[in-house]
Amino acid sequence: MKIVHSVDALGALAGAAVTIGNFDGVHLGHQALIRRTLEVATQEGLTPVVMTFWPHPRQVLFPERGHMPLTTREDRFALLEALGVPFVLELPFTRELASLDAGTFVQTILEPMHLRRLVVGYDFTLGRNRGGQVTVLRELGALTGFTVEQLEPVLVEGTVVSSTSLRGLIGQGDVARAARLLGRFHGFSGEVVHGDGRGAGLGFPTANQRKPEVVLPVEGVYATRATLEGHAWPAVTCVGRKPTFGDNELGVETFLLEDGKNLYGQMMRLEFVGRVRGEERFASVDALKQRIAQDVKDARSLLARAAF
Repeated sequence: MKIVHSVDALGALAGAAVTIGNFDGVHLGHQALIRRTLEVATQEGLTPVVMTFWPHPRQVLFPERGHMPLTTREDRFALLEALGVPFVLELPFTRELASLDAGTFVQTILEPMHLRRLVVGYDFTLGRNRGGQVTVLRELGALTGFTVEQLEPVLVEGTVVSSTSLRGLIGQGDVARAARLLGRFHGFSGEVVHGDGRGAGLGFPTANQRKPEVVLPVEGVYATRATLEGHAWPAVTCVGRKPTFGDNELGVETFLLEDGKNLYGQMMRLEFVGRVRGEERFASVDALKQRIAQDVKDARSLLARAAF
């Protein structure tokens, strides 16, 4: 997969089929857009291009809101490549780019690509103040030689698949339902670092990871899968602040249920399969140890029923 950051870097295209979006999460809705774009390109002899942006527009336009993506940039690229995308045009998102109206965006960015087919989602708009609605884009396309296909929303269990709905589900801790909208388990990769050693003292040694730059589930205990160098372990993960031991920063610590080993300094992929319980403050260390033992049993049960 070739990743470029300007239209010129794409080279001379005889004709392009393009889909545009942030593609944060590359969820089932995004996958439908991308597969349709690839299909159209094959049918009509066009070059398929996925156009996206970095940083996420909300991080540029509303930095005070502390927007967290669903996936890292690296994971997003890996997911796009797995779908068979040959070209990604990742435009640097700036306030200047955001200021372009739809007509100017088409003239300066889409026309030079020799755009012939544009595939967009059910809620797509383009340009300043969201002025480039599909009706406007179709009018522009009639003048410059491209057509616009708008896909219907993808529904899963009655829920429209979107990055917004996924943030809501993950934020509530409903990682199992989020997985059904993503088509995979929500997760992240991060280096295993040294913690405070309390897990080992309780008989449950943990692999600690720094808080990632992606959306995390609400504080609680989760059944997870930990993957390192292609091998996956069933695991229990706590996202929280260890309230039994006072006030602490938010952390992510994982207890491998099988073949526990020293993973310090290594990169581990963590995927959230199901929620076991919310975070609790326990009256004693013994009560915490008993609860963790039950968490292990509950996590094994959730992992055994996991769909992916």
